[in-house]
Order: sequence, then structure tokens, then C-alpha cells
Amino acid sequence: MTAALAWDPALLGYGFGPGHPFNPLRLDLTVALARSFGVVGEMLAFEPASVELLETVHDPAYVEAVQRGVTDLDHGLGTADNPLFPSMHEATALVVGATVAAARAVHDGRANHAVSIAGGLHHAMPATASGFCLYNDVAVAITDLLGRGVERITYVDIDVHHGDGVQAVFYDDPRVLTISLHESGRTLFPGTGFPGETGGPNAVGTAVNVALPAGTGDAGWLRAFDAIVPPLVREFEPEILVSQHGCDTHALDPLANLLVSVDGQRVAHAALHDLAHEVCGGRWLATGGGGYEIVRVVPRTWTHLLAIAAGAPIDPEAETPEEWRAFVHDRTGTTAPLRMTDGREAVFSPYGSGDPDPVDAAIRVTREALALC
Repeated sequence: MTAALAWDPALLGYGFGPGHPFNPLRLDLTVALARSFGVVGEMLAFEPASVELLETVHDPAYVEAVQRGVTDLDHGLGTADNPLFPSMHEATALVVGATVAAARAVHDGRANHAVSIAGGLHHAMPATASGFCLYNDVAVAITDLLGRGVERITYVDIDVHHGDGVQAVFYDDPRVLTISLHESGRTLFPGTGFPGETGGPNAVGTAVNVALPAGTGDAGWLRAFDAIVPPLVREFEPEILVSQHGCDTHALDPLANLLVSVDGQRVAHAALHDLAHEVCGGRWLATGGGGYEIVRVVPRTWTHLLAIAAGAPIDPEAETPEEWRAFVHDRTGTTAPLRMTDGREAVFSPYGSGDPDPVDAAIRVTREALALC
């Protein structure tokens, strides 16, 4: 198969209850839109991750705490961000299982590209829940790939929030290059991800952070992506590219302060797809992530991602299918977007080609930290 999707409606069980921003309905709306366009791809079978697999990244005491499902502030459980919910161990273990199955499909050659749309829980730490994330599915999947003999993996995170949990797990591992493009920690959770965070003593230069100023839109965001991500991926020459596609960079997202459009996000999805083919022989594992405008943003941008992975990109000017609009109204009582575009051109000038601005300053500081200037 060319592309595969790790999906099961049971993944909708990962949610923190009414009123919490992390609403699993966003996944249901996404898969419905992708099906309407015929770009879902082959379905992967998967099971919940075993305790043994989870403990390749997470401390046994933490896994036990999640299994107990009671308030445990030492482990970040039962907080406003990470409230308790029924069967939370089982629900998040299933997300991990989906992402690991997708990773193994790429590794084994059963799929060129694989997407775990419910995955991307990048804030979870080895011993602590954080930022709506209980287990770190991405870190477990990368660890599993390393255990299967993969020697170099690049992880690119384009969520608006710093990919702190994945960075922390691999901070001193020279086999994994982590690149995070995010709103600066000076204005946004988790308050980390500054350019000086470049890796541990055994892996200097393998952690890369681009901390963008609040208010950055398509042109600046794509310029920063272009200046940092492709050259570093090419230099590192990973065997597999892993990416996290949180779409909370969007201007309508209620939890952050960037001004990116669905069109800009689609350009980044396509660029990562092209990099996987250029550098990794097409071996690409993509995950979801953040995104809290669940009707107008998440379904469209992640359907573009699934379409690109399936080799059937959707024309941004395409109208959303009538049956999907009816589904959205039935599930949410709101009006669905009519087209797959925000009507933005999503173009940018290369870094260094014009008058410097705050985004250029952020790029420059990252490059200087990595001795690229």
C-alpha cells in the first residue's frame, strides 16, 4: 500500500469531558471529510500499547498512576489541563498503539506513508502528564523504531506549542533530530523551546527550536519553516521522517496567537511529504496534534494532510461535500466551511531576501545557536 491510516472510532474515547478544549469530535469530523473526498487510504489494524511498550518511554510508577485513574498531582493527573476521565489508561494506550502500528507499517515497507491522526500527544513527559497529553505516542513510536534498527530519525513538529515531551526524551540521543517550529514560550505554553536548547552533551545540535513571535502569519511561518527544516533534514539524512501536524497555528485557534491559514498549513504538509521522498525514500509517519477550532480548521487541514499522504492532493478551491456539511450540522449545530481554502495565497520570500523583521530575527537566533551563520 502507498499510504495507510491508523484509525478506529474507539480512538474517540480519548477526551477529557464536556467543556475541555481537547474535543475528540474534531477527529470524527476529519475522518468524515476525508472519506467524503475518498482520501482515507488503507486502514491499519492496531491494539492498545502494552505496559511493556509504554515503559520504553514512561516510568513504571507513572504508568501505574494512569492505570489507577485517580488524582495524582505529582504525576500531573487530575489538573485543569489533564482532568480524569473513565478508562483513561486504555484510551491513551490505544492512541499509542495506533501510532506505533503506523510507524511499524512504514518501517516494514507495508506502507510508504502512514498517518496516525489521533496521535501527536507531544507534551507527555516520561513521568508526568502535560498539556492534554497522558502518554507520548510519538516518543514511544520513535523508540520502537530505534529498537528495530533504525539509526537516524528526524522529528518535525509544526504545532503552535513547543514539542517539549519528544525533545526531552531524545535530548541526549544523537540518533534523533528534533525540530520544533512554534510560538515563543515567552507568550505561550509550555514556556520552553528556545533556540539555546540544542541537545544534551552527547547530542549537541540535534534539538532545534524556532520560537516565533505572536502574530506570525503565513509568510513568516513558511519562511521560518523553509529556512530551517529542509536544510537540516537533508543534512541529517534520516531513514524515516516523523512529523506532528498540530493545526493550532491557525488564526482562528482559541488557545494560541499565530495567524496561519489552512492554506499555509497545507503548504507545510506538502513540503514535509516532498522531503520524505527526497531524503527518506518516501518513508513518512505523520501524526495529528493540537487544534481547537474543531469545525472550520481541524477537519480541512488534516484532510489536506491525508490527501497529500494518499497521493491525491485536494484542490484548495474545491467545495466541501454536501454530505459532510450535513454531517457537521447534525453533530455540532453549526455551519461547515464551504471550501477547502481560507482564500490565502500562502506565499513567502526566502530568508534573507528582504528587510529583516521579527521572524527573521527568530530564524537568525536559531541558526546562530546551531552555528549555521
